[in-house]
This record gives sequence, structure tokens and C-alpha cells, in this order.
Amino acid sequence: MSKFLRSLFGKIWLRTTPKYIFHGIYRGRSMSSADSLLAGLDQTQIDLLKEECILVDTNDVKVGSASKKDCHLLKNIENGMLHRAFSVFLFNSDNKLLLQQRSLAKITYPGHFTNTCCSHPLNMEGEIDEENAIGVRRAAQRKLKHELGIEPAQVPVDDFTYLTRIHYFAPNCPNDDKFGEHEIDYILFIRCDVDLDVNENEVKSIRYVSQEELQAFISKSESDGTLITPWFQHIVERFLYPWWDNLDKLDTQLDRQTIHRV
Repeated sequence: MSKFLRSLFGKIWLRTTPKYIFHGIYRGRSMSSADSLLAGLDQTQIDLLKEECILVDTNDVKVGSASKKDCHLLKNIENGMLHRAFSVFLFNSDNKLLLQQRSLAKITYPGHFTNTCCSHPLNMEGEIDEENAIGVRRAAQRKLKHELGIEPAQVPVDDFTYLTRIHYFAPNCPNDDKFGEHEIDYILFIRCDVDLDVNENEVKSIRYVSQEELQAFISKSESDGTLITPWFQHIVERFLYPWWDNLDKLDTQLDRQTIHRV
């Protein structure tokens, strides 16, 4: 692992990444289907790599934009590239959490179980707006429709609760020495009953779990070979259950001034 990655979550992350690193450097790179990095990968997922994500510094200040592909290349991550993301936790009226298993077509973490929806606000009108994380919440509504077929009317933007942010790095799994994650992840909770129409290119399976069922699921995952995304694993281990216990009073759990480094 590079010196950058070894030191990433020490004192260095308190510094603001110089903005000149990002402006314009990663634009206009070829997305040709002949790209050797993408050989053999799912074409629908390759096409999604053209989306423009929002680049930020370690204090979550926007510093530019780059393609989803460039944001997830390890060589760029090692040079400090960091982007904005979100993780949705959707609970039904029985307070059960909806999990998804990522499709085997996914380029990063195929076949891994994770929270309801994980993705990125895009560098476009509506999703770059930052007041009360409205752009992130709009992006979450968009991706719930794309991945799980949940109609926007069932998940109104104003019904998402933005809790906090988490800054993490993880190489891809299985490790391909090509891709990874380096994100400031907005945690969004929503409780509602929804109709699902799963996009099989995005999601392999879904399940609702209680706290007890999730604890058993996680505890058995290593022995039975179940794959868990690293960000979900971190959130479960450090944060999830107190939030879950307070679904009726999430305002007591807000921690929007902190960016947790995990």
C-alpha cells in the first residue's frame, strides 16, 4: 500500500487537499470500449462510469468533478482523489432494514451485501445543491428508483434524514489492483413501506432484517462466505444500532458537523 494510503486516516486527513490537484485534470479522458481496464466487464455498468461525480477535499468542500470511472481508479485515489457519496438505510413500518446484495455485474464489490442503496450525487443541477444536503437527498431518491424501482412519491426528498458523514477508503473486492472506494459518505435514513421492482443489473437479491437478524447475519458472514461491503461493515460495527434504536427520534442522533474517519 502506498504512503498516501497508509497515512490517509492519520493526521494528514485534517488538511484540506489543494484545489489545484483536481480542477480539470481528470476531464476528457477516453471511455473507449477498448479500454483494457474495462475489458470483460458489463457494458451497462461501463456506460454508467461516464457519470460525473462531485470531487471534494477532506472537509467535504467541492473542488471539481470527475467521471465515476476516474473516481474509482486506485491510481487516482492514491493521488488524493476523493468524491461525495451517500448510503441510504430504508426501514419499513416494522422497523426492519432493507438490505441489498449487489449484482454480479457490478464493477466494485460484486455480490456483496450492503445497506439499501449506495451511490453518488452527480455534478449536475439539483444534486450539487448543498443546503441541508438537499442535492444528496435528491440523488438518493433518483437511485432508489434506478436500483430498486421505488417510485419517488414513496420516498419524498423531505422524508430522508441526513445524520452524519463518514470518510473511508477501501480497495475493490475481489482485489483487482484497479479500482477502489474513497468517499465522504452521507448517511441517510428513511422509514416507509415501498413497492419494489428490482433492477437485476444493479441488485442480485434483497431482504428485510431485524436488528437480531442482522447481527446473526453479520456474525456468520465470515464462516459461511457471505460478502459484506466494507462501508456497511464499518457502519454496523460503529454506528448503526444506536441510530436504529432511535428511529422515532432521529433528531437526537444528528451529527452533521462531524466527518467520521474510519
